[in-house]
Amino acid sequence: MSKLTKIKARTLRRRNRSKRKINELPDCPRLVVSRSLKNIQAQIIDDLTGKTLVAVSSSDKSIRADIDKASDKTEQSKIVGAAIAKKAKEKKIKEVWFDRNGYPYIGRVRAMADTARKTGLKF
Repeated sequence: MSKLTKIKARTLRRRNRSKRKINELPDCPRLVVSRSLKNIQAQIIDDLTGKTLVAVSSSDKSIRADIDKASDKTEQSKIVGAAIAKKAKEKKIKEVWFDRNGYPYIGRVRAMADTARKTGLKF
């Protein structure tokens, strides 16, 4: 098994482990984080209907002015976390399950989650 195959297998195990815990209680929507080298995205998904309720990305035009002022990617993640919590409040979503999508809970993922918590989302 090549090194790249081992890394992919480890990532899939980590991703599926977090989803298994979340899917035990499907009455609550989940906040899914996805990140790339340049951007970070967050979605609130209702697993019962399979629909996205709220979505925010660092490339959205609505928050682009704030993103351009940010000094680094961690600051961008904080802006996305605040925006997702604000949109969730507008849709009357108060509590979600946090799905880090296999990413370690450090850096940008943690910054986004902490800011969403401070803005009023419970998970």
